[in-house]
Amino acid sequence: MSQPEQTLFDLGPGSDLTPAVRAFRLALVLGRRMQYLMDDRLRADGLTTQQAALLTAVRALGTPALTEAAAALGTTHQNAAQLVAALERKGMLRVEPDPADKRRRRLVPTESGARYWSERDSGDEAAVAEWFAALTPDELDRWCTLTGKILTPPGRPGSHSP
Repeated sequence: MSQPEQTLFDLGPGSDLTPAVRAFRLALVLGRRMQYLMDDRLRADGLTTQQAALLTAVRALGTPALTEAAAALGTTHQNAAQLVAALERKGMLRVEPDPADKRRRRLVPTESGARYWSERDSGDEAAVAEWFAALTPDELDRWCTLTGKILTPPGRPGSHSP
């Protein structure tokens, strides 16, 4: 009798992994795949998915401090600082002193950066929709709800912990 086909990282339906480990590996592979696909879309413009995520966080947060932007991305202060430096060189972001506390620095999107994103949004949204096309709208909504539960820190509204 032949062995069942083994999928990458033992992720298939017949996996011997515990459900939590299988879910972790699936999330890891999916995250890397999504980053690869978006990096490919952004490459011609000299950007990475991480840089785009930082710009998105800055736009959503207003003029955050580097620490706030790093926390929003779930990354280290050092990694966020490297992303900021690259985006400053590209003219998409400025770092300015905080008017209320001169020791703090604020991340400010530039006009060039805002213009770039306004020209990209619809094409990127269509590509992302295509990447998730295997899911029905109800499945996608459920996936978002479940993923959101995992991403909500314990003790915060919407948290799944007691």
